[in-house]
Amino acid sequence: MGGRWVSGVLLAGAVLLGACGDPASGPQAAPPAPSVPEAPSTSQERAPRVPVKAPAVLYIGDSLATENHEVLGRELRRDVRAQYTSAPYSGTTLCDYLEGTGERSLVPDADKAAALVRSVRPDFVVLQFWGNAWGYTPCMDGITYGAARGRYLERYADDARRLAEQIDAAGRDRRPRIVWVLQGPDPITPDRVRRVNAVYEERAAATGDLVADAGRAVSAPGARYSWTQYLPCTAYERAHPDYCTGPGADRTALHRDDDYLHFCLAPTTSTPKPCPVRSPGVLRIAREITRVVGEAVRSR
Repeated sequence: MGGRWVSGVLLAGAVLLGACGDPASGPQAAPPAPSVPEAPSTSQERAPRVPVKAPAVLYIGDSLATENHEVLGRELRRDVRAQYTSAPYSGTTLCDYLEGTGERSLVPDADKAAALVRSVRPDFVVLQFWGNAWGYTPCMDGITYGAARGRYLERYADDARRLAEQIDAAGRDRRPRIVWVLQGPDPITPDRVRRVNAVYEERAAATGDLVADAGRAVSAPGARYSWTQYLPCTAYERAHPDYCTGPGADRTALHRDDDYLHFCLAPTTSTPKPCPVRSPGVLRIAREITRVVGEAVRSR
């Protein structure tokens, strides 16, 4: 597959809000993975070793996926030799990737989830959506969490079901497994993220799909839904000082002072793009998604 990078451009003034249901990068694929060598023969007869097929992974989502997608691609290629495609769009939520939304969607028809599944034929579809809560995208029909929490959650659950069904139908005899990425804490409406994550978990349980709790990787131990700007450095971050942003205090920054949502430590720009600087939150999220995909690949 040839590499491709799509960018969904937002109005300059709406960048921060759009991030809460966003992305804008596009399909990007890895070169063919090298074959796995045969296990050496021994005098004792052993079952033949079956090489693990390199998985095809599709990553779609909002601005969090936009800032993550290059790092996630690197991690997946390195750890599971993935053939990787990403197509996030900033400002989006689940309904933007549904077929049949037309002009009410921020995602063009060619990059709808089902269209990408038909063209890419992925083994895994990773869905990274914060949960647009402000009615930024037209396909939400003006339903916001602040004004109508019950309607918002009902609509969000219905969109999750419909999106999973469209992905399933597009896969036909080769249904991809969906990886629902759980979100990190929201300092403004913490219960919203908890309930959005519950929608993802219920959807995964109903269809035998997967959950990647990336949000836990950017939460304090024992305080899963309490927002924090800083966390203690991990062993990896201590060994790689660029990721331990406050080494003297043994703590690292997850967010900038002026952006409680995004995990990229570079300023948010009017044109969504992958994070250009090393950012511990981005890496933590990418590594948790990669871990879940890797375990599923090895268990096949």
